[in-house]
Amino acid sequence: MFRMFDIRRRPRAAVVVTLLLGCLGANALAENAPMRPPFPMRKPVPPLPDDLVWLNTGGPISWQQLRGKFVLLDFWTYCCINCMHVLPELKKLERKYPRELVVIGIHSAKFETERDADNITEAVLRYGIEHPVINDRDMRIWRTFGVNAWPTLVLIDPQGYAVWAASGETTFEALDELISRAMPFYEQQNLLDRTPIRFDTAARRSPRTPLRFPGKVAVDEESGRLFIADSSHNRIIVAGMDGALQAVIGSGQAGLKDGSFAEARFSQPQGMAVRGNEVYVADTQNHAIRRIDLAEQSVTTIAGTGRQLRQTPLIDPKPAKNADLSSPWDLCLLDDALYVAMAGCHQIWRMDLRDGRIGVYAGNAVEDIVDGKRLPPAAYRMGFASFAQPSGLASDGIRLFVADSEGSSIRSVPLANGEDVRTIVGTAALPYARLFTFGDRDGPREQVLLQHPLGVAYLDGYLYVADTYNNKIKRIQPEGGETVTLLGDGESGDSDQPPRFNEPGGIAAAKGRLFVADTNNHAIRVIELGARPILRTLPIQGLTPPETDEPADGEAWDDVVAQREKLRRLDAGDITLEITPPLPAGMKLNPGFPPEIRVIIQPRGPSNDNNATIPRTFRVESAELPLRVRLAAGHLRDAGSIEVRCTYFYCETEGSGLCRMGTARWLLPVEIAPGGVNVVQLTSGITDPFAL
Repeated sequence: MFRMFDIRRRPRAAVVVTLLLGCLGANALAENAPMRPPFPMRKPVPPLPDDLVWLNTGGPISWQQLRGKFVLLDFWTYCCINCMHVLPELKKLERKYPRELVVIGIHSAKFETERDADNITEAVLRYGIEHPVINDRDMRIWRTFGVNAWPTLVLIDPQGYAVWAASGETTFEALDELISRAMPFYEQQNLLDRTPIRFDTAARRSPRTPLRFPGKVAVDEESGRLFIADSSHNRIIVAGMDGALQAVIGSGQAGLKDGSFAEARFSQPQGMAVRGNEVYVADTQNHAIRRIDLAEQSVTTIAGTGRQLRQTPLIDPKPAKNADLSSPWDLCLLDDALYVAMAGCHQIWRMDLRDGRIGVYAGNAVEDIVDGKRLPPAAYRMGFASFAQPSGLASDGIRLFVADSEGSSIRSVPLANGEDVRTIVGTAALPYARLFTFGDRDGPREQVLLQHPLGVAYLDGYLYVADTYNNKIKRIQPEGGETVTLLGDGESGDSDQPPRFNEPGGIAAAKGRLFVADTNNHAIRVIELGARPILRTLPIQGLTPPETDEPADGEAWDDVVAQREKLRRLDAGDITLEITPPLPAGMKLNPGFPPEIRVIIQPRGPSNDNNATIPRTFRVESAELPLRVRLAAGHLRDAGSIEVRCTYFYCETEGSGLCRMGTARWLLPVEIAPGGVNVVQLTSGITDPFAL
């Protein structure tokens, strides 16, 4: 048993291990002082089991393959809001240290549904994760490292020793300082391997779809409009109830930007509330609330600074634009009061749209399922109501209904003063394990079990719940808690008959119909209520995915000087380049990553051809050497030189989970003349100094 760390679950983010940044003594890194190892406590990392299921990469990876890199293990589970908060911090870290750091997600599931590899892959795609993930379904790695909380991070140094750990939310700034202060020692000792590496991510194989993991849906019965949070496309879709596209709001690029429909940017938007031509949006990953003006076709930010709330939540209201929020997940609008399911701090907040102030409405910020008085005098005060990642809101005008996802419960929050928060169905009556009791059972209140419900709607005296991890839509009588399954057999799927869903996350009701955001199916489903409910899939007519502007592979190595070749005399016809990039002994090209060859043709003298210096990019589908690229005769007219840049990926065996990146470049002076060659062989070349 490798129990290096003793980590306890806490309600707030906390660093709980003493192997911290402070251990990097200032004297050790002071100017002119001899460098000592930056971490005084190090434990060798035990080998990984051979039968693990690796996701988001081409195959298994060993510690030995990662020797020379910092490796950051992220123990997470995809339902966990605190784990979601860590992911953007890790992405920033990966961007800063692309050659020195490898992040590996260790997915150790809380819910039964989260143990399934396909469901984890959907979460990887939904959250935009770009690093390998291990399905630790039996929590073997979790136990080996002595982990007791989500999220937990463990840092492994370039020599393969575990040197640091922390539980709870951790920021980019803290991790950046940790790595940047440790880096000089490993550089001095020549222990760093800066070879670029690449993983065969699920996103590379995932087809583009008009909707991408839609999280929530709202409907305006008066105007007949349907509003869809196209969450992973970072935009809001407006359609008729018949699916006819009316508007696309947002550029599709993640960001926090106000402006016109085409200019505005969101980041993983979720719940919405509609009043006339006003649409309010829980812009979850921006930690903000946005207002859409349909008449003016504009988007403005009305609450939130764009920073995540990391301090103790203040109970008293404050100006909304100056308030830090934490993952607002759903909204409910009653008169001029906008109620917010603030998932990140386990509370319900309220914003007064007249005076623009926002504050806590219910919950003591302790993650739990506890009934009682609605509002404490201060956060974390016991004896008051607790919520656990509230993610869905609805109302009958007398109370709020809350889908309290981490406690698998449906809660009731009074709108009148003096009344208590109570649980309609769920775990509040249990003496312990309230956050770890879940299942799929209908019946009287005392028997009902749900599994991570994310959405709730109210219609004609009933609650309709998206029982997300059970892949069902359920109907609940709000007074007695009697629960029945409306549609779904528990199996994930996308069929209308038999009715099947795949982690439905949002639900709205209007005109005798339910509209469901069927998240993992990238679809909107419609349920016609009646004696026998009927399910159908609603296509959004004319909707297409947003444009992407991802940089081409290899552009990060533009500072590498090309090898100057001898003058080549070329024929006036088509020319074939035969390219053999350098490979270390025992390595071969990975067929899963087509090499990219960019050819820049420079004219011999002044040219009126504006396209003369525009790079032409070729994807070579074959992994056989030499790589072949054909240049048309017209491209070489008046050419004085050709610069060839080859970016390629190689590994020891096919199906390896880790590919190393290589680049090679040649600068080839040429002249076009009769009798010249039509095949040019390029070998070796100047390589990226860190690539091999």
